[in-house]
Amino acid sequence: MKTDITSPLGINTLGHGGPRVSNFALGAMTFGAETNEADAFSQLDCFVDHGGTFIDTADVYSDGVSEQIIGKWGRQRGGLDDLVIATKGRFAPPAGSHGASRRSLLRSVNASLERLQIDAIDLYFIHGWDQDTDVADTLATLADLVTAGKIHHIAWSNLAGWQLQKIVSTAEAYRLPMPVALQPQYSLLERGIELEVLPCCLSAGIALTPWSPLAGGWLTGKYQAHTRPTGNTRLGIDPNRGVEAWDLRNTDKTWEVLAVLETIAEQHARPAAHIALAWLASRPGVASILLGVRTLDQLRDNLAAAELQLSETELAQLTVASATGLPAYPYRFLENWSRMDIWKTMGTD
Repeated sequence: MKTDITSPLGINTLGHGGPRVSNFALGAMTFGAETNEADAFSQLDCFVDHGGTFIDTADVYSDGVSEQIIGKWGRQRGGLDDLVIATKGRFAPPAGSHGASRRSLLRSVNASLERLQIDAIDLYFIHGWDQDTDVADTLATLADLVTAGKIHHIAWSNLAGWQLQKIVSTAEAYRLPMPVALQPQYSLLERGIELEVLPCCLSAGIALTPWSPLAGGWLTGKYQAHTRPTGNTRLGIDPNRGVEAWDLRNTDKTWEVLAVLETIAEQHARPAAHIALAWLASRPGVASILLGVRTLDQLRDNLAAAELQLSETELAQLTVASATGLPAYPYRFLENWSRMDIWKTMGTD
């Protein structure tokens, strides 16, 4: 289902003092792999024409080709100064280095700057936790890069709650740069961050820039219950693809969520993807949603969800349908504790 709606994108601020970015971001993971240079240029043009200002890539996307494509596109249009460019480092360290170590990050940042053809990276993500590097060392390196003018703001992706809190506490203790954003997986089919990560972000004033908002295509309505996909779709090509693998998500719970999603979509005469994106945009802390697409048509369709607002009733229906429930301990235990006099139930004075 296609639509011609082309509303401008809104603008949000990332964290405390972070950059102002469009509420949808263009994720460039497919650039140089599933999306060739010419098609990537068309996506970038379309995104900016629709009011998009936030472009997200990483040094490991297509072994740096994604960054090169963005840099070449930027040079042809006269620069990238009017946009917020984010990239990541961690998973391509030089031999002999840990991913988030000083030696690794200094080389990674310099290489990304060269490929992107810019003087400074607006938002630099550490691509995941590095158990072999003290987070204080990582933050100190990032501080030096900020002082040197090579990056403007820092962020992280793919963390557990305790890891994020350790970053926040270390930054506060040593007066080092605080992350302005966290990039987690988050969608109607993946709400695990709501247990620990999201509360930590809200407490620290860190914005969310979720990836996989459509759960790798599951929330577009393209798949049928218990019917293994075929053809030119992500799971038709590779049914074992990452976190959205068919056997992982082909569950009764998934189809229950999709049934509610599709009912609301029909009521709005909209694609299911629009409803899923509107729900995610309404969640606390969400500032900019990454759109990772293969084709220009997919990008146009997703951008058309920008102005859609669901009713409180519709949001509640989706939230209830997609809720995974709390583990018995400690979460339900602590929730009950807050609602009753736990000591009396335990027979304690």
